[in-house]
Amino acid sequence: MADTLRRLTNTSSFSVLQDKLESWHQDYHVISCDQNLNRCCELIELTSKIQGQLFTILNLTAAEGGHYGGVDTLKTRLLPWLGTCFSMARPSVTNDTSLQLIQDSVEKDRRIRELSFSHENDMQKMETQLCSTRLQLDSVRSELADAQKELDDTKSKSATTLLATEDEIIQLKADLRSAHEQLDIYKRKLDSLDDYERQIRLLRDEVSYLSSEKAMLQERLVRSRSPSPLPRLSRSSSPIRSESPTRAQLTNSSRHARLVSRLSDLYAVERLEAQTLLRRYISDLEMVQKIIFIAVVESFRTAKLAYRQFKLRVRKTLSSSHFGPESLEDAAVDYIVRNLDLYDVQASVNDVINTMNVNPRISFPPEVDFVLISTLIRETCRVAFAMQTLDPPLDLAFASDGELYSDLRYRRSYDSEFSAPLVMYHVWPALMEGDAVIVKGEAVTRRGAMWSRSRSRSASPVRSRSLSPTRSLAFNSKRSLSPERLTTSHL
Repeated sequence: MADTLRRLTNTSSFSVLQDKLESWHQDYHVISCDQNLNRCCELIELTSKIQGQLFTILNLTAAEGGHYGGVDTLKTRLLPWLGTCFSMARPSVTNDTSLQLIQDSVEKDRRIRELSFSHENDMQKMETQLCSTRLQLDSVRSELADAQKELDDTKSKSATTLLATEDEIIQLKADLRSAHEQLDIYKRKLDSLDDYERQIRLLRDEVSYLSSEKAMLQERLVRSRSPSPLPRLSRSSSPIRSESPTRAQLTNSSRHARLVSRLSDLYAVERLEAQTLLRRYISDLEMVQKIIFIAVVESFRTAKLAYRQFKLRVRKTLSSSHFGPESLEDAAVDYIVRNLDLYDVQASVNDVINTMNVNPRISFPPEVDFVLISTLIRETCRVAFAMQTLDPPLDLAFASDGELYSDLRYRRSYDSEFSAPLVMYHVWPALMEGDAVIVKGEAVTRRGAMWSRSRSRSASPVRSRSLSPTRSLAFNSKRSLSPERLTTSHL
């Protein structure tokens, strides 16, 4: 009995009953008749459940008193009350279930009140927003009407001026077309002028280089024929130079390792980036790899020529004020190592791009330019220029399509025919130090390389900006006289 009484106390059934009565009293004149009847039935059910719990407690209390405990109370109070024809049916549910139902009912009422309150708040907010939206819509409509009026006025004004300006537009289009034609003519003339100037500059550089070489050879010849003890003096002074090496000699090994590593990075990073850029315009992977290979080779050639010119200028500048144990040659190289940032790399990049534009071995869409791979060309020129300051300098191995494949210089690409003895084309050049291979290159080997090479030479397309046949022939004959073809040392 004590447990049943405690549960009844904890549920606060009478408090819930009182709250429901007060809520019904407040909403009686607001809600409908059906809702009032539902509220009344709900209160009757709740009252019957509470009475059922009280009768259960009464039964348990009487059972605890024995056979005769509480008889007088039942006779004097309960039986007369029951005599008034009030009957109470025992609930069909258990005590725990009835209490849980009461709690659920209270919780549902609370949620319903909260939802109704939030719904009313939302409705008020939506009405407020609707009013503001209507006001904005009215303002927009008025603005739209004003804009329509302005548009009508503008149309009426422009209709009168359109007829007068049609003739002017036609004349301007004709003038623009003629201006474009003249611009194309001037561009072609400018390109040819640039080609002539570049050829003249290269010829002058080669003449100056050959003149300096001739002077050096004549000086050596005179010294070798002279009986003066000057050569002995120079030989005896060599230990002094070895005792006080220059900066270039001290850092030769570290610069060697750094430049070789940088060239490997160019193959692993910049080459792939340039290949990705070119594949957007050229679907042929073979042509893309040829373009990159020729760009690297031309960058080395241009950088070597720029190094020779720069070295000649440095020697000429230092010759008047040079003194010390080291030779003028060592002093010039040391100055270049200390001032590598004076190298005009952009001029070399422009020379490489101009050379590639007239190269008959590669083709490129006329609407784009080799400037796309200028980053690779610039970095290759810098590395090649710095490699010329090493002792001995580093250079690329000579490569030609259709040559015999060498495992010492190259490794085959993944799409090569590993049984083919000839090189179809090169992907990356090999790095040489004299006759020793420092870093292997990459080549594609396939059978029938010589036949495909001859066919590609006869049918390879040339860019629309290339030189005429006579100019290209003169340029190729001029290239055949380049210094690196005349000398065997790496300058």
